[in-house]
Amino acid sequence: MPTLAETLTWLVDIPSVTGDEGVLRDAIADRLATTPQQNISRSLVVGDPDAGKILLVGHLDTVPLQGHVGARVEGDRLYGLGATDMKGGLAVMIHLIEDLGPDRVACVFYAGEEGPIAGNDLGLILEEAPWLKEATAAFVMEPTNREIHYGCQGAVNARVSFEGTAAHSARPWLGENAVTKSAGFLAAMAEIEPELHVVGGIEFNEVVSITRASGGVANNIIPAEFAMNVNYRFAPDRSVEEAVERLRQICSAADRFEVSDFAPAGTVESDHPLFTELLNLTGADIGGKQGWTDVSQMSAAGVPAVNFGPGETALAHKPGESVRLDDLDWVYGSLTALLG
Repeated sequence: MPTLAETLTWLVDIPSVTGDEGVLRDAIADRLATTPQQNISRSLVVGDPDAGKILLVGHLDTVPLQGHVGARVEGDRLYGLGATDMKGGLAVMIHLIEDLGPDRVACVFYAGEEGPIAGNDLGLILEEAPWLKEATAAFVMEPTNREIHYGCQGAVNARVSFEGTAAHSARPWLGENAVTKSAGFLAAMAEIEPELHVVGGIEFNEVVSITRASGGVANNIIPAEFAMNVNYRFAPDRSVEEAVERLRQICSAADRFEVSDFAPAGTVESDHPLFTELLNLTGADIGGKQGWTDVSQMSAAGVPAVNFGPGETALAHKPGESVRLDDLDWVYGSLTALLG
């Protein structure tokens, strides 16, 4: 049998940027061919279709390539796109279902997590395989720094724009510059500090960020529009509706405000007996997931879920992404002791 490091090398060497997950899905399906499985859209469910299972949930896709191609091992780390987010988690999932068997766990290998929620396959999977909603609990295998991360933040993206009047740049007084019109708003955004929320004893920092900006059509034209994407990460004690309204208030100085996409926060399940047992077993530190994960969709489906997987959150989506090899062993050993 391959080692966890060998399995992760194999996974990293199969490209699976969002939208192109099919080759990786099929490779995993072939490896687990003797286990009951179902293809749904670009994704794969592996396990017996019975209620009461423990679910292991991991996304197949990665962000676009930034740096070298393929996996390499240097010292105690494996480097490569997706190594920490989250092919390390996929490697652990594969070994767990191979070793514990499909009567104990079921695995959901799904596409589209790194893009907009509309392209995320997990919601469709939960509808087409409704037995998954009867699971006892789910472990979302996102990287967690050898910690247990409860819940997750929700997210709202809004297109916020300022409108002016175009004019020749030699005669700017004949127009209104939409970029400079936004100066007060930009200054106010720069002053927004993280806002601490404590939910079920777990800390979350709400943050608001401008993540994209564009304006102008030529170097000699005063821009008539300046548009930004404003991203709001909110705590689990807010609904989507409350979050949208708060972001609307923050952006009230703008001429236009249009929500482009959103995703609810994930429920904090800090008192769930299985997760408490994992905490006692590992002695791990705990925290809130500072970011969005599919704990959100599992919560919405009524399945208690927690984030627990190998890797360091600070390395996700960065060039030179890597994972400590002993992280794989630690997560695998912890879940084997819990579920075996």
